Amino acid sequence: MKLLSILIGFPFVVRTFLADTPTRKSAKASAQMHTTQLTGPWTDVGDVLSHGSKVDLKGERLFWAPDVQKVGDMYYLYYAVSSIGSQNSAIGLARSKTLDSGTWIDAGSVGVTSDSSKTYNAIDPNLFKDRDQYYLNFGSFWQGIYQIQFLSDPTKPAVKAVPQQLAFTSNDEVREGAYEFAYNGYYYLFFSQGVCCVLDQKKPVKGKEYHILVCRSKSPTPWETRERSTSESRSYLRSEDAWLLMGSADVVEEHAAEIEEFVIKL
Repeated sequence: MKLLSILIGFPFVVRTFLADTPTRKSAKASAQMHTTQLTGPWTDVGDVLSHGSKVDLKGERLFWAPDVQKVGDMYYLYYAVSSIGSQNSAIGLARSKTLDSGTWIDAGSVGVTSDSSKTYNAIDPNLFKDRDQYYLNFGSFWQGIYQIQFLSDPTKPAVKAVPQQLAFTSNDEVREGAYEFAYNGYYYLFFSQGVCCVLDQKKPVKGKEYHILVCRSKSPTPWETRERSTSESRSYLRSEDAWLLMGSADVVEEHAAEIEEFVIKL
């Protein structure tokens, strides 16, 4: 396993590109793209949408948490728009044939939104395909992670589709950042849990730091751990001396034979 350290947030790797959320204070409105060979170093090649998203939630057009998937001959980049700390959120979509900065066309909202009347928070999108069926995973804080069935052209939810809860913790820890994939007869769901934010005010107690968990199943849902318990997930990567608050897991298949996890230090 390779641990790469660069100062970004909410990363997603596709081919030799990495889509991420800028952490610099000067960031205006967009997720960024970096490019490299998988071993690095990464080079900033520009914004995804330099003028922000079409989704306008009370003037909030900043977007983050990109998820990039190949659909036909196009790349689909799903993103989140939200007012920080609230359920006033929506998931949007941009598309490109090449992944290059300047080629992305914003399609706006995919129809997955939330407000205080919902049980969930519509951020942290992740598209997953099981055979010919697409699903969109999403969620953060409020009632954890959800999944909704999407159309065969994954731009909108399927007719009469209702979000289903996948992972939830009843305590005060966040559970978010879902990433799902199928490998060697199993379906795997990675997600992040723990104390992640406002660390300048109070650091988390040992064992409650932001970390990565994984569960697996023989079917897309429900989920089980390696110990075959459906109620808890297996801790995959926790804080240690050299690393703190690992999250936003993405899995890259390299040379069609080896799976490597690239976890970006936040």
